[in-house]
Amino acid sequence: MHVQIGFELMLESVAPTPTVAITQPRSTEGQRILGPCLSITPEMPLHTYNDSFGNIVWRWTAPQGMQRIHYDAIAEVASLADPVLPDLPGTPVDQLPDAVLLYTLPSRYCPSDMVLNDAWQLFGGVPDGWPRVQAICDWAYRSVAYVAGSSTGTTSGYDVYLSRRGVCRDFAHLGVMFCRALSIPARYVCGYLPDINVPVNPEPMDFHAWFEAYLGGAWRTFDARHNQPRIGRVVIAHGRDAVDTAILTSYGASILTGMTVWAHERPDLTLLGEQKAQR
Repeated sequence: MHVQIGFELMLESVAPTPTVAITQPRSTEGQRILGPCLSITPEMPLHTYNDSFGNIVWRWTAPQGMQRIHYDAIAEVASLADPVLPDLPGTPVDQLPDAVLLYTLPSRYCPSDMVLNDAWQLFGGVPDGWPRVQAICDWAYRSVAYVAGSSTGTTSGYDVYLSRRGVCRDFAHLGVMFCRALSIPARYVCGYLPDINVPVNPEPMDFHAWFEAYLGGAWRTFDARHNQPRIGRVVIAHGRDAVDTAILTSYGASILTGMTVWAHERPDLTLLGEQKAQR
């Protein structure tokens, strides 16, 4: 299926400001990005590179005054909802790939070492693997209230565990933190999540955050915020936590004054693609 994705950011800087953004999805085995279109006003050189997690990073110097960044693309993704594989077992730590071990360790927003005892008390009786990760999502969905504006850029998964309220990034950090406390590799993911086959959210759209757990030899999608399989996810970036996937980082006095995000199904393009495939 095809999903139209994009955003517009408005920045205001009091002086030329080095700026970094992680906002462009990359084509992978699970998604293909078609016809990306980027415009920056006023125009300026943009340097692009891949970070240590493989995310696409933009780097430029924002000028003094206002700047507009507009991005639009079509994402070709699976038409099925997130897979549910309840029989997937866990993987003993000594059998994990070297590159995955990093995701068993505490990080800034996922201090798993602070909830070791609680994690085992809450979820230690659940079979390892998919059932245990799903139990974490079920608990977070029941126990934590989604409250817009209830957290800040410094709120950690442990803070959310104590306060029992947060936004999507907090639910993701909470899931990652508990997984790691149980020696299950987990990583933070940010991207787009359109409202497909679910009630349309009347609130302005934002980027979404969820997490992936390493089960059965691959990364598997879990979303503690919604706690149900969803259709049309488009991954922008992944990392240890939100530090590694920050949408925008300014090295100076630069303020984000406006942001618009969109993600919606394009059935006309999907139908056109099916017709071409039949010819």
